[in-house]
Amino acid sequence: MAGRHRLLLENAQQLVLVCGRGEEFLLRDGAASLAVLRGASLVVGLDGCIKAVGQADVIRDQFSEATFERIIDCSGKCVLPGLVDAHTHPVWAGDRVHEFAMKLAGASYMEIHQAGGGIHFTVEHTRKATEEELFNTFKHRLERMRRAGSTLVECKSGYGLNLETELKMLRVIERAKQSMDIGISSTYCGAHSVPKGKTAREATDDIINNHLPKLKELKLSGEIHVNNIDVFCEKGVFDLDSTRRILQAGKDIGLQINFHGDELHPMKSAELGAELGARAISHLEEVSDEGITAMARAKCAAVLLPTTAYMLRLKQPPARKMLEEGVIVALGSDFNPNAYCFSMPMVMHLACVNMKMSMNEALAAATINAAYALGKSDTHGSIQTGKQGDLVVINSSRWEHLIYQFGGHEALIDYVIVKGKVVYQNERCGTMSSY
Repeated sequence: MAGRHRLLLENAQQLVLVCGRGEEFLLRDGAASLAVLRGASLVVGLDGCIKAVGQADVIRDQFSEATFERIIDCSGKCVLPGLVDAHTHPVWAGDRVHEFAMKLAGASYMEIHQAGGGIHFTVEHTRKATEEELFNTFKHRLERMRRAGSTLVECKSGYGLNLETELKMLRVIERAKQSMDIGISSTYCGAHSVPKGKTAREATDDIINNHLPKLKELKLSGEIHVNNIDVFCEKGVFDLDSTRRILQAGKDIGLQINFHGDELHPMKSAELGAELGARAISHLEEVSDEGITAMARAKCAAVLLPTTAYMLRLKQPPARKMLEEGVIVALGSDFNPNAYCFSMPMVMHLACVNMKMSMNEALAAATINAAYALGKSDTHGSIQTGKQGDLVVINSSRWEHLIYQFGGHEALIDYVIVKGKVVYQNERCGTMSSY
């Protein structure tokens, strides 16, 4: 075949497509039997998109080896879509390891928060940090996420709480978008907490009258492109009315609604999100039955965070009820100073053990459904001709090992690939042939 191609992954024991019919998301029944090819190959073009997927002998007949920049023999290995982490807070300064000891001793999240710890501790350190310092630590964290198989990551601001620092964080995220081989969906989360010295109403007015107009201006000038708007809708933080005002104002300037809700107290966040046309709501440990029904009807994704419930000893989000009621269930690591986990394979394992999800459901939640939660399932989250060539190759004859081997991803993952380019290669793999 004429022309050149970037990559051939050849003869995979299992090629996990996830979606077999081009689905935008998978509900419970769809996730019950994920699409898997055996003895299969795939081709990624120079534009970074998948050009062909099929049985190895068919692909071999269609494409000449000489047309590929790189060929990787995947005999005995599994190829999966790149994992999607639908909820992270990865830009910050100031370690909170000391608070872990407080939590283990019985202090609650809100007790630490009210004592000047938690978000406020991180805000203080992030405000003092330079943009370069924040970028360097952020880059290192993204590289660790990528080594664990994440190729698309949602990244929030929210440790500034004033316009200057929020913009500093968003510039750092924008810089990573432009300079790193990893997909990023950026989220403005200026309503992560009420700043010291302000009431919730004053903070809400500041965001609507000052922060969001500035974001719109920077978007029009091409300086910063924000994808989502987030609010921590919680008792003692932003109530339902303030949350509604901020989310609606964000939607009015073209941002997708993707917010924290019903985590520590039942707030009717799910009902609000469904009403406003939210793309996704995260946490949902305290979601109501009515909220679950509303989210299912509105096709609003639930981004569940098993690391948070585990570390804070909260009750688990009702994943099984959501799946049974027809909610689109996605997963995120909630990486932040309070829940320090880079690894979506570990998140999937916790989802299976603690939230009673099946391995199929967890993989769907960390690929196509997480991509849907970010408005990206047309390009990410499954292996399909025309989609972006973001892939993970694992050294195992069954894909389930990625979830089964708790904490084992560093030895298991051979390659992480973004747009057909190998961005991580396990040292045992040596140098592969290039053409």
